[in-house]
Amino acid sequence: MRMGLTMDASCDLPQAFLEEHRITVLPITVKVDNETFKDDRDPAEIQRFIDRRLGSRSHSAETEPTSAEEVQQLFLERLVLEQDCVFCLTITATRSPIHDNVVRASFAVLRRYREVREPAGIPGPFLLRVIDTRNLFAGSAPAVWEAARLIADDVAPATIRERLNHVASHSYGYMLPRDLHYLRARARKKNDRSVSLFSAVLGSALDIKPILRCFRGETAAVGKARGFEQAAQQLFDYAAARVRKGLLVPVVCVSYGGDLAVLSHLPGYAGLRAACEESGVALLEAPMSITGMVNVGEGAVTLGFAAEEHEAVF
Repeated sequence: MRMGLTMDASCDLPQAFLEEHRITVLPITVKVDNETFKDDRDPAEIQRFIDRRLGSRSHSAETEPTSAEEVQQLFLERLVLEQDCVFCLTITATRSPIHDNVVRASFAVLRRYREVREPAGIPGPFLLRVIDTRNLFAGSAPAVWEAARLIADDVAPATIRERLNHVASHSYGYMLPRDLHYLRARARKKNDRSVSLFSAVLGSALDIKPILRCFRGETAAVGKARGFEQAAQQLFDYAAARVRKGLLVPVVCVSYGGDLAVLSHLPGYAGLRAACEESGVALLEAPMSITGMVNVGEGAVTLGFAAEEHEAVF
């Protein structure tokens, strides 16, 4: 059986990984003032966004994920001909309509695929499985990484689906923003009151940086530190400790909203890299999606891994 993999653009993974596993990306249109960006994880487009130095204006950006009609068109014009089964992974349905769009499109695709495949001489059924990673940005990476591995090993679709739902329920995504005022402004734009004015002002005045965690679709602060570098040290030390305790999927993904070379200079990152090497865990570095930078802010870090359920201790 020919199996393929699709994900939405805000799942942070390196371009080389996407190309190696022939992963189709569902794009997101981002509009800032009078400029439009196509967020499809194209490195050149991400760099164009960074080079434009939109800064604080990005919090007012409008984002338009792939619509149900566009998903349907992609599958009926291409994917049902190229594959017999496609797994489509999205960021958490609690934060984006993309999951619901894909689910709505799947009904039409599964109803109409025969009228496309039969004239092309392609026998047999077509399967489409939609998986909510229940996470954001780099936090979605473990489920996508595991899907690619299982597909490469030609594991049965039912087994893959069960495994991916388990990984999604045990994926932890961490976010470290640089600018609390920006984060609050973006939250207000989306009617999200999770970052109050008081905490934003106090945090900025004292240079307090929160460490945010997304787990099973819910986002909350789980730690804080004085200054971005100290917070980075805490986050990377914590991730290194989790790596040494054992992960459900042998991968950690880190994304950065800017030049990836900055990562290696952040306190604690060398220790995380060493822990991954010692434990046989892949450490993937990816530029943050344009959508991620719009929502968390440029210069932010996100980090994701899958592990047995545990409490975050910083």
